[in-house]
Amino acid sequence: MRVRSHSEVASLAEAHALLGLTGPADGEAVTAAFRAAVKAAHPSAPGGDPDRFRRVIAAWRLIQSREPTLAIAGPKSPPPSPPVVVIGPLEALNGGHAAVRLAGRTLDVRLPRGLRSGEHLRLRGAGAGGADIYLPVLIRAADGLRVLGDDLFMEQPAPTRLLEDGGRLEIDTHVGARSAWIVAGQTPLRLRLKGLGLPARGGRPQGHLFVELQPSDDVPSAAEDLLVRFTRVWTPDRLAA
Repeated sequence: MRVRSHSEVASLAEAHALLGLTGPADGEAVTAAFRAAVKAAHPSAPGGDPDRFRRVIAAWRLIQSREPTLAIAGPKSPPPSPPVVVIGPLEALNGGHAAVRLAGRTLDVRLPRGLRSGEHLRLRGAGAGGADIYLPVLIRAADGLRVLGDDLFMEQPAPTRLLEDGGRLEIDTHVGARSAWIVAGQTPLRLRLKGLGLPARGGRPQGHLFVELQPSDDVPSAAEDLLVRFTRVWTPDRLAA
């Protein structure tokens, strides 16, 4: 049996020519060219030739030994994913700034009002070669608020007696105190405060604030709260003053 060796191919130029290449190529191109050439030269193929078959294999081995980084096609590393800009509901409401680590740098990214989860912030010229980079946005629950689509959600403790009998409830929202009237035996225990969700942005509408009422015996009713405030003002010490 004849021993196959690189000596059957005199040079890299000849090796490239045997594979049908005009010069060095990346691993995938070399592999594809070798497969096509060895298949065509196989003795069992029409027009195949044993000598050419051996020389094609020798050419492949020579290229592997001289151009390993080009000839061997390894798995491609996916491009690094851009960092996610994580913000809270208040930042989505009001906008602001966020510090983002990118390629060893800390960038100050401006946040427009009304951002939604899934949107992307565009950084012009911040990528390789001056390309734009798009950073995905994620809004996480914080400050007693959570975001779903265009709307905000919060929980509010409410006196059990008030929920049973009905009456006025003071709610501490992100824009200050708001009053709501509770209907006796109201179900489900959720209020909608119109227009207090995320602001309109692009094609997205103005959202609302949904308040989920949590029955509690530790929360004073409106009348009890008013009595406490009255007592604090009209104490003997204040009257004496």
